[in-house]
Amino acid sequence: MIQPAAATPTGPTGTVTVRVPAKVNVQLSVGGLRPDGFHGLANVFLAVGLYDSISATRADAPLLTVSGPDAAQVPQDRTNLAARAAELLAERHGLAPDVHLHIAKDIPVAGGMAGGSADAAGALLACDRLWGLNTPREELLALCAELGSDVPFSFAGGAALGQGRGERLTPLEVGGAFHWVFAVADGGLSTPDVYRECDRLREAAGTGSSAADVPEPVASEALLAALRAGEAQALAATLHNDLQPAALSLRPSLAETLETGLAAGALAALVSGSGPTCAFLTADADSASRTAHTLTASGTCRTARATTGPAPGATVV
Repeated sequence: MIQPAAATPTGPTGTVTVRVPAKVNVQLSVGGLRPDGFHGLANVFLAVGLYDSISATRADAPLLTVSGPDAAQVPQDRTNLAARAAELLAERHGLAPDVHLHIAKDIPVAGGMAGGSADAAGALLACDRLWGLNTPREELLALCAELGSDVPFSFAGGAALGQGRGERLTPLEVGGAFHWVFAVADGGLSTPDVYRECDRLREAAGTGSSAADVPEPVASEALLAALRAGEAQALAATLHNDLQPAALSLRPSLAETLETGLAAGALAALVSGSGPTCAFLTADADSASRTAHTLTASGTCRTARATTGPAPGATVV
């Protein structure tokens, strides 16, 4: 950990709690593997109403604790992205990262919904407020981008097009609420493993997997228009995830989950991000409730949650 510095934070003496949303990728178009090891993306994010809460409290030394579903799967040391966020912010301001971070989990762990990224975004904002730093928003977003590709969107929320690695955000207009169901699988999937499988499948198909082989991804104009109009049927027709074949290759049982949700009346189904959580777009709240009940009863997933999007980004509560 960073050694204590001369500067002393002057923020609140109590606890600051920040709520951060999960996300679904309504479009995830993946370019070829670049020399830097990343893939170019056209990544249309939508924040949804499943939340983690991150609380920051003054402490004599760095401490991280976690509660909630699957808390045992979350690292509670400096490898946790939230702990790294606190360290990074403290380093930028010449402080020691002496803070107790507590993460109350409700976003599925390793589920393709950016829970770890959300926790990092929440930790940045909570520590900034706790330490009285008043870091400008653009600087906080830049720190988010240093931490990971999905962290800036977790901070911003709403809807956005992510380009580059996904960290360069363009906010998008959304014309209304969309109703979703998320089927949570047992166990997680490693995002790097899913990207590697995507590359392998492309090589096996003979198309190549490098940036020279795969066209640069672009956002779907039809999908962006559906978001602007708030039209669920139009959005359902344009949902797309280039990582879905890789996720299904690594976890074939997800195909049954997708089929079950569609049979229950969902307008469309796709793997969320790198999976294994499956996302179902429905026509309205009643349809979402029925679809969630059917999925939970089917035994094809551990549980299913109904919610809406877009949702706000990192927010002090």
